[in-house]
Amino acid sequence: MLNFVRRAWAPPVSQSDLERTLWKLGVTGERVAIVHSSLSSFGNVVGGASAVVKALEHASSTLVMPAFTYYTLVWPSEHRSEDWPQFVGDDGPPFRADSPVSRDIGRVPQTLLERAGTQRSSHPALSFVALGANANEILRTQTLEHPYAPVGALYALDADVILLGVDMRSNTAMHYGEYLAGRPMLERWANTPSGAVRTYYPNCSAAFNPIERHLETFRSVELGKGNVAVMRVRDVVDTTRRLLERDPYALLCSYQNCRCQSVREKIKRQGMKPRRDTLLETYLGSRVEAVLGGRQ
Repeated sequence: MLNFVRRAWAPPVSQSDLERTLWKLGVTGERVAIVHSSLSSFGNVVGGASAVVKALEHASSTLVMPAFTYYTLVWPSEHRSEDWPQFVGDDGPPFRADSPVSRDIGRVPQTLLERAGTQRSSHPALSFVALGANANEILRTQTLEHPYAPVGALYALDADVILLGVDMRSNTAMHYGEYLAGRPMLERWANTPSGAVRTYYPNCSAAFNPIERHLETFRSVELGKGNVAVMRVRDVVDTTRRLLERDPYALLCSYQNCRCQSVREKIKRQGMKPRRDTLLETYLGSRVEAVLGGRQ
């Protein structure tokens, strides 16, 4: 879901404006980046979402974005859980490779999806899209049991997080930090052409903003009506994990009907059970060996 910040008035934003801003923040086209964006938060963007995607292509070696499809979630009565919404809608359509990105995620990921050469993972609710040299190795890590595994691949690649007009509540890297810290996972079901399948689902992100002050690599500048922020994936993940190790209830919102309340109860009953990401460990090991082998 997009959580944007914007000012009252600003001049139009061009592709070159965004490229210069990213360069000022140290994004020079040599690194992998995961981007979360709100096009409308900048006001008038000359060239629209296409201009933003082009600027991001120039600013990264591999470009990754969430392409979530919340409307593919289904709610089988026989699997109802205490953390489900009190009222659920009709079952959504099955996920397909060309399923539109949910409007909550924004127009920019949809534009990247439609770009020639873009790849998409096959998760029926929490897919990612990627374009560039590392696209396949990032996307292929994702499974129903580990939907945020691509963030683990980004961690291994020492990627950047770029927030365009949105705040930390849109930063999916934090969910991977929750996973490693052992926060209880939620169960959901999503529709596929073969029927409904079970997957794990992230916690609410409404209370994620306080983590910003703990990040060592966070940098932000104004652009148009919005802000552009850059930070390292490793900083976000490690800071989230450490914060939850100190306070298991940190980053949970206080909204009465939110799934955060179910997560609180799960923590009270079963505590936090830190997880090792063996896929990440293997991934890091193989990349280290490849680098060392290339130096011999």
